[in-house]
Amino acid sequence: MKTHLDFVITVDRSMMSNHHGKEFIGFMATAPPIILPEKIWNWICMPKMQVDKYGHPKEAPYGLRKIEAALQDAGFKAAIIDPDYIDRYINDAKAILIGHHDYFALGPPSSEWWIITKREPINAKTFRKFMESKAMRKARKKGVKTIVGGPAAWQWLWKPDLIDRWKINSIIDGEAERVIIDVADRILNNKPIPLYVYVGPDEIPSIKEIPVIKGASINGLVEIMRGCPRKCKFCSVTLRPLRYIPLETIEREIKVNVKHGVNGVILHSEDVLLYGADNIYVREKPVIKLHETALKYVKSIAWSHASLAAVKYAQDKYRLITKIMEMVYQIQDFLGVEVGIETGSPRLAEKIMPAKALPYKTTEWPEVVEEAFAIMHEHNIIPAATLIVGLPEETEDDIIKTIELIDRLKTYRSLIVPMYFVPMGLFKNMDWYKNEKIEGVYKDLGLLCLKHSLYWAEDILRNYYIREKKNIFAKTLLQLFLKCIKISLKLHGYDLKLKS
Repeated sequence: MKTHLDFVITVDRSMMSNHHGKEFIGFMATAPPIILPEKIWNWICMPKMQVDKYGHPKEAPYGLRKIEAALQDAGFKAAIIDPDYIDRYINDAKAILIGHHDYFALGPPSSEWWIITKREPINAKTFRKFMESKAMRKARKKGVKTIVGGPAAWQWLWKPDLIDRWKINSIIDGEAERVIIDVADRILNNKPIPLYVYVGPDEIPSIKEIPVIKGASINGLVEIMRGCPRKCKFCSVTLRPLRYIPLETIEREIKVNVKHGVNGVILHSEDVLLYGADNIYVREKPVIKLHETALKYVKSIAWSHASLAAVKYAQDKYRLITKIMEMVYQIQDFLGVEVGIETGSPRLAEKIMPAKALPYKTTEWPEVVEEAFAIMHEHNIIPAATLIVGLPEETEDDIIKTIELIDRLKTYRSLIVPMYFVPMGLFKNMDWYKNEKIEGVYKDLGLLCLKHSLYWAEDILRNYYIREKKNIFAKTLLQLFLKCIKISLKLHGYDLKLKS
């Protein structure tokens, strides 16, 4: 049973999953199976999505939901289909549209797992299997066009052989809600389409052209702004103009998710605390109103990202973290978020991210980081923090400064992950991080982060994460996984105790 579609929107299983309702578990798909058998690893990080009789998934990646909505609003016959069901639509489809966060495991954190383990991460392996599947081979044979895009569109430029092998017809690099309409129209009218479309600042959709999603997004993710004013040189998001999504649009999308049975929300932006801000200066009222609106509808809430400077400034200026968490505590006792430390070296920070510490001085960056971590720890905000090693102009002294900072963070509940430099943003023409650099202070930094994260991961799993009875088996397996890693490291002579 099916309906006719001209445009099938889909992606491989590593993306088409809600990860048992726990977004952070999805990061396991950026690594190869470690200790656990691959089938069990895959079941933990990317269980199959619930679908209806047509193969429409209950939840789907937010970016795909935006493309689906844009095409449907323009009158095209388009829908998101689970990858296991696309074969039903191949005979009628004119094109298959695919979006991904990390097609070939070239981005962080997939790339460092590949470097460390020398094994292909699950996300790349799963995507390759999808592209070589019987359904996709049939689509290519029948002349169905393949359009790829999403945050990892840039990765296809590093894989020209696969563009030919898998007969990719167009790569859309950037915000696609506007350009996809033109591409779809060209496909239906048998007009040529460009192999590569870069969506520059003049082609991005306006706020009015960004559609409201029609179906539920993975774990209730809802976008609240686009772009970032901090202009870090290693980040591609800063190349996009800053735009705030109207509160009424955010509210509509939360209601769409709740209507389809997703009763949580992940507020998504590069810095949730800068919603409605005056450039890098947090404003209290828009952020409070945002949370008041979200909490009217949901039973759980999380932030995708926040900047450490904004955390400190919001609390210093308004006691805003306290006020937000007093609201959050009405439905849950913690909040998760991703944050970027990137480096503990003020010298390097000044070169690569001079606005990261604002409104504080870059020379104060280590203190800003530590104070923000203390604020989050006090308020049960659990950060998953990133470092970037191998940055252009980085020195051994910069790494030592980072080690010193991470050591100061040992008493704060958090996960800290070093990620190897990937040439993106203004650094897109730079050299990649080299595998042979993982020695000396780089190895010391990695071990320190591993010790920190293993210690706090056990605490987080025990006291905060995955409490639902239906997920007790997944939680038990994750706890076993952590214990196995610790045993393995001890057998190899590593001391995993955090020094007091």
